[in-house]
Amino acid sequence: METVRLHNRVEMPILGYGVYQVTPEECERCVTDALSVGYRSIDTAQAYFNERNVGDAIRKSGIPRNEIFLTTKIWISNAGEENAARSIDESLSRLQTDYVDLLLIHQPFGDYYGTYRAMEAAYATGKTRAIGVSNFYPDRFIDLAEHVDIKPMVNQVETHVFNQQVKAQEIMKQYGTHIMSWGPFAEGRKDMFNNPVLVEIGCKYGKSAAQVALRYLIQRGVIVIPKSTHIERMRQNMEVFDFALTDVDMVAIATLDEGKSLFFSHNDPETVKFLLSFKTK
Repeated sequence: METVRLHNRVEMPILGYGVYQVTPEECERCVTDALSVGYRSIDTAQAYFNERNVGDAIRKSGIPRNEIFLTTKIWISNAGEENAARSIDESLSRLQTDYVDLLLIHQPFGDYYGTYRAMEAAYATGKTRAIGVSNFYPDRFIDLAEHVDIKPMVNQVETHVFNQQVKAQEIMKQYGTHIMSWGPFAEGRKDMFNNPVLVEIGCKYGKSAAQVALRYLIQRGVIVIPKSTHIERMRQNMEVFDFALTDVDMVAIATLDEGKSLFFSHNDPETVKFLLSFKTK
């Protein structure tokens, strides 16, 4: 598995398995399947309500803990230094581990400065090997990065062929921060799996549009965490390291970028109100 080196020299797999919208009832089975076909990076969150199921799957897998890169995220309702510190311990308990490999602020709302201080403390005491943020647009990302002791190592944002985050990625690089994609398939929106550009390029390599989309992001240095509940598709999503896109291919896919979200905007007041109303407990 290819890795990226975070600015504290921790190696993170560039491809992992995400469990967003995987129900608690099927999460353990899905993570077990993902680990069985070779995934060694698992991404969860407090707000997914499946941390315990992820922990169960990892514990029962028999794979040494230090061979699995585990990510979780702190939700808004746990924001603030004291609340976040308590929630980190609660996440570790649910995940049945002494540490996570990456701890992120899930959304740029609430007292996220206090949350970040709690994460810096968790990093200092070994409860996490790396820290970062999620869904931080360039303005808030820069503001936070300029006012913390430890620069974010990762920023997980909506990134796919229709919203490529090219400028945001350039800004992150200035702070030594790696971009991580959520929704690398755009959840199939805009009929992505049948996109003619992706399909035509895939035909040259015997690959699907989905595999081409993942390969494009990986060649740009974007960390990806595709989700599937089907083991065969999990395998297919792993089969993206045996071919490489040409410069011509990369330019063709770059033209698909629309530069805007296909889901929601964190600048929209109603979206902000909704996120603030969502509680993890």
